[in-house]
Amino acid sequence: MPIKTSLNYSPNFSTSARNKKKIKYIVYHYTGMRSENKAIKRLTDLNSNVSCHYFIKRNGHIILMVPELYEAWHAGKSKWKKDISLNKKSLGIEVSNKGHEFGYENFSNDQINSLLLLTKFLIKKYKIKPKNILGHSDIAPNRKKDPGEKFPWEFLFKNKIGFWHNLDKKKLIEFRGLKINDLEKKLFFRNILKIGYSEKNFKNSKFKRVKYKKILIKAFQRRFRQDLVNGIADQECLIISKNLVK
Repeated sequence: MPIKTSLNYSPNFSTSARNKKKIKYIVYHYTGMRSENKAIKRLTDLNSNVSCHYFIKRNGHIILMVPELYEAWHAGKSKWKKDISLNKKSLGIEVSNKGHEFGYENFSNDQINSLLLLTKFLIKKYKIKPKNILGHSDIAPNRKKDPGEKFPWEFLFKNKIGFWHNLDKKKLIEFRGLKINDLEKKLFFRNILKIGYSEKNFKNSKFKRVKYKKILIKAFQRRFRQDLVNGIADQECLIISKNLVK
């Protein structure tokens, strides 16, 4: 591998090797723990049942924990488009960060640089499409917030990683907070389902449906409208969703 890494293998992976062609997603996470050492210990602990393929420390150092052709246990119960249980088809990258529970911090420049190098290497190796580069909260919005609204999605897109809208942010902000009607709300949700988000909870009770839709809006905002995550779909969110579908 042309990228410098160290090895700290995790015992938490499926022992049958998978075909290289089955790998179609990259999923980003933050560790969400008080310390980096505790996060590494947990990801390599036999009793934790969680792992990842790569771990990026605060100083940018990359640790390989599970070889790429084996299924690491990082995504859990998840869905994107028609794919479920994304562990089977993905590579998981954990980025050291305390997360929302313990003092969510900006990702370091060293981490972002390592993320660029590693992701570009994996994209080329596995021919991964831009729309298949995801966050944990994209594929499991009812359970996860990571990698969160401080994750550099727009910067990655400008460096040819992942997907983003091509709208003028100065003009876009004029539509922030402007209400949308019921038909526009339906259009917004249709759009984000086309993008890949899951509607699995839409058919439950009215209370659960309303609650899940708010969670889904927040997941969308953490990814595409990061400076305001309030769970309210407004004209700005609608415009972004239309652009992404195009």
